Amino acid sequence: MTSDKKNISLLAELFVQHGLENIVISPGSRNAPIVISFANNKNINSFTIVDERSAAFFALGMALKTGKTVAIACTSGSAVLNYASAISEAYYQKIPLLILTADRPEHLIDVGDGQTIRQNEVFKNYIKKSYELPLEISSEEDKLKVEKIINEALNHCQLPEAGPVHINIPFDEPLYNSVNEHTEVKAIIKKPNYKVDKSKIELLSSEISKSKKVMVIAGQLRPDENLKDLLSKLCGFENIVVLSETTSNLFYRGFIDTIDNIVSGLNEDEKELFAPEILISIGGQVVSKMIKKFLRNHKPIKHYHISPSGEKMDTYFSLTRSVNYNPADFFFSLLKGMQSCESNYNSLWKNRKSKIDNLKEQYLKHAEYSDFKVFESIVNHLPEDSILHLGNSTPVRYSQLFGSKNGIIYNSNRGVSGIDGQVSTAAGYTFYSNKLNVLITGDLGFLYDSNGLMNSYLKSNFKIIVINNSGGGIFRFIPGPDTTPNLEDVFAYHHNYKSEFICKAFNVEYLKAENLNTFEDELEVLFNNDKPTVLEVFTPEDRNAVILREYFGFLRIKQP
Repeated sequence: MTSDKKNISLLAELFVQHGLENIVISPGSRNAPIVISFANNKNINSFTIVDERSAAFFALGMALKTGKTVAIACTSGSAVLNYASAISEAYYQKIPLLILTADRPEHLIDVGDGQTIRQNEVFKNYIKKSYELPLEISSEEDKLKVEKIINEALNHCQLPEAGPVHINIPFDEPLYNSVNEHTEVKAIIKKPNYKVDKSKIELLSSEISKSKKVMVIAGQLRPDENLKDLLSKLCGFENIVVLSETTSNLFYRGFIDTIDNIVSGLNEDEKELFAPEILISIGGQVVSKMIKKFLRNHKPIKHYHISPSGEKMDTYFSLTRSVNYNPADFFFSLLKGMQSCESNYNSLWKNRKSKIDNLKEQYLKHAEYSDFKVFESIVNHLPEDSILHLGNSTPVRYSQLFGSKNGIIYNSNRGVSGIDGQVSTAAGYTFYSNKLNVLITGDLGFLYDSNGLMNSYLKSNFKIIVINNSGGGIFRFIPGPDTTPNLEDVFAYHHNYKSEFICKAFNVEYLKAENLNTFEDELEVLFNNDKPTVLEVFTPEDRNAVILREYFGFLRIKQP
């Protein structure tokens, strides 16, 4: 069974032919033809989530896990705008979403008809491409045109890099009619085609081989064993250092994965020694503000960004050229022409990391109960082969101070870095994961997306740790807000809210802890029970920022 609206019937057929299988639908009336065509197709998994914002982030998490395009579908009007946060995250994190928005016919726009806004190209600032299907298909020529639009849209979700694509679909009433006929369509599936000038790779190999100080810095990436192995080979060259973050998902002991720990204590003379001559960047956003400031103030002579789409990611305001290439293929080609160069650059970074790691351990031995100690405990107790979802603001930043742990996959909404959608994204990812999935989030991030628990698809391996420091802890640490009289009532938003009754409302298990010993006991319960569970840990709001500042001060004083 499918809708009698031929435009959406064709879309559902081509969706399946492109090998896609998941759609997250939010209830409505105008999108009834989408529901009928997709939810009744035996080859499509249809999920229902009422809150459009949560639904979109849930789909984002599913797409992140599977690597396949996931569709989201809603009714017309303000429902469409609720998708915006997740779409912008998908755009900047390069996650494939197909956004299907039901609309009224053009003659009903801006005439006072209910539940109606201007929807065509409504997401144009943070979408790869926008399309609108015609209201009617009245000829074979019309059908072929619509097929072409749909095929193009589905391919754009993945090529040359993944991202969100919007299809606005006007429907006239009646909306609920269905037919049993099958429409013949043809899927046209494109594959990536990288046009790389090999002479440029050879030139880069020669440049890098001659330079005494080459830095490779990895931003947010999906796990890629091939890329990791290639970068580990680069670490064998004396003149090359590889900097990564937990969200780079590149675990190797030769990588510098605790950037802030090292950069925070460098004096001006040392900064000149540690600054690269050639910088190669890969991946998405970098969490560390310290390395951004460092490289912007100590610019490399040349900066190359490697990206399949050739995007001009000029994070450090020094971009020489973007190289339109898959990073793993790029480094494979690069290594063919690499020659050794006598240098102490690699050892300079590694020796500093070794000393800093020792200082960090010294500090933590005597550090008082705080967010910092809670995070240390999570890192030490997290079972191997787990998935760690990091909330924005403090959780993802604390993670960088501890570096990567072998066997752990790190996820975080770092495309736009907002606090919205943290619970929903992790829940969507967990749906297709059989591993232990743990979300670490702050109290405000959890409360902001508490509708993520209004979800009948939560799995037993989904666990949430809420670090409740009575407000936005990041604002108590970063310079600026802490000097204003508005710190607690506006920036940090001091509160006494707790998560217990939210969990009860949505039938989710709840645990709590108010000190480190209790927290570690409850962690064992959290990791081993067979229900989706929230563990809320309360930390001292007035001490967390002080302890973190003391930590960086300790590193500066103790470094040689």
